[in-house]
Amino acid sequence: MTSADKKIYAFVDSQNVNLAINSLGWKLDWSRFRVHLRDKYHVKTAYLFVGFVPTNQELYTFLQQAGFVLIFKPTLVLPDGGVKGNVDAELVLQAMIDYPDYDQAVIVTGDGDFYCLVKYLNDNHKLNRLLVPNEKRYSMLLKPFAANKIDFMNNLKKKLQYVSSRK
Repeated sequence: MTSADKKIYAFVDSQNVNLAINSLGWKLDWSRFRVHLRDKYHVKTAYLFVGFVPTNQELYTFLQQAGFVLIFKPTLVLPDGGVKGNVDAELVLQAMIDYPDYDQAVIVTGDGDFYCLVKYLNDNHKLNRLLVPNEKRYSMLLKPFAANKIDFMNNLKKKLQYVSSRK
């Protein structure tokens, strides 16, 4: 069975990806990223885990139109005005709920909290790739179990950078 014949799902930690790419000095074009997941990794279903903020409805609609299945986490407004919506548990839970439905998974994060999921998928031959947004800022907990299956997004700026069409 070739990778094109396999059912490959992606599980994307949106906050980790967003912060890591921003730390590289560029902004991710989420629509292009969804195409990249489809073309390079043959991802059929791409889950995007995101904290829900009611005022971001336009963004959520755009992401769905780009081909992502959104899984929302309720958020809390912190005393400093910041918003907290950690999606780690939702991502792991969805990966396990769908476990019988996919042949392999692409996990998109650099967060060491996903160590147990990455290890489990790798041990059970279901880890296709671990896609890490920033090669210089990711948890070394992930490396031992996926060293030969890690791809980095650092060199994808030309392909995946958001460029405003407004002048």
